[in-house]
Amino acid sequence: MRAWNRAKLLWGYLTRQSVLPALPVEYIVETTAKCNLYCPMCPRETHKQPKADMSPEVFDRLVQESGRTAEHMMLIGLGEPFLDPLIFDRIEYCHRHSISTLLSTNGTFLDEAVADRLLRTPLEQITLSFDGASKETFEFYRKGARFEKVRDNFVRFARMKHARQSSLQVVVQMVRMERNAGEQGEFLRFWRSVPGVNQVRIKADETNLMQPQAGHAAEDWRHPCHYLWRGPLYVKQNGDVYPCCQSYMLDGQPVGRIGEEPLARIWNSPEMQRMRRAHASSRAGEIDICARCCTTIPHPLLVAGSLVFHGRTVRRLLPLVERLTYLSGLPAALLRPSKPLERPAELVQISSPAAGDPARSQGPER
Repeated sequence: MRAWNRAKLLWGYLTRQSVLPALPVEYIVETTAKCNLYCPMCPRETHKQPKADMSPEVFDRLVQESGRTAEHMMLIGLGEPFLDPLIFDRIEYCHRHSISTLLSTNGTFLDEAVADRLLRTPLEQITLSFDGASKETFEFYRKGARFEKVRDNFVRFARMKHARQSSLQVVVQMVRMERNAGEQGEFLRFWRSVPGVNQVRIKADETNLMQPQAGHAAEDWRHPCHYLWRGPLYVKQNGDVYPCCQSYMLDGQPVGRIGEEPLARIWNSPEMQRMRRAHASSRAGEIDICARCCTTIPHPLLVAGSLVFHGRTVRRLLPLVERLTYLSGLPAALLRPSKPLERPAELVQISSPAAGDPARSQGPER
């Protein structure tokens, strides 16, 4: 079923269909909106978040509706997963539906007891976020966390994983920004030496907070964005669904809500169809949230490859593709990063039509 679902998505992407007879491969699911740190590059600093968790009803409904086609769920968002009291239950629930799971953590709660419990779950991948190789840099970007405590938590967790011969994939990640760019070498040397770490990743910053004038030029949109055909679809703590995580952070509107209408209808909502048509006709730059997006745009060859392999395989290969492209001199056209731009005079914001408002629901194609 999952392979057939990917095949239909691939055909829909290659033929630029606006209505897809399949569901996304991946989802980003914000099981909690609570966090204990202040990070200047995090969108929660500009988008006030409730101190709330996703209800079991919303989460279970999402998994049940996507369970036969979803391959990978990233149980992350604008909150710290270990503040969600149901996080371990949610990992198990996904596993019972044959959906692999990923977490990303700031490490402040990853003590020995939590590490032990986590290693007894079927979690398949965890990203340990550590944005700096020095105390000064790390604590600038992760205000409220102590460098030594988080580093020790991560090292202990990786070693516990190694000692148990766990198959869990452990990725230590630094988001490259102005203050930590000069620490990349030291960061790589240290974390590559820690037993149990599978990958050390240096990731480009894809938020607009640290680079508000970034975006994509018109020529970058020769190829449509893979998010609209493949996912991951972004589900907020309250059940609101967005085309991608960037659309929420750039003040886009939800395209539906879990529990209020079927997932298949949300995935093919009028807003999703209009966005796909704009991307398919190389007019994505006319959509405000897309023009201001900082996410790297992959070449169609990479998108096609991501629909050939299972979602968990794609997640594991992603850092390798980034290294080959950015560090080994392969054609940069394979991945198009954003760049500083002059803002166009007028951009169109895709928004959800108000219920019962035919004028909005039948508005011009964007």
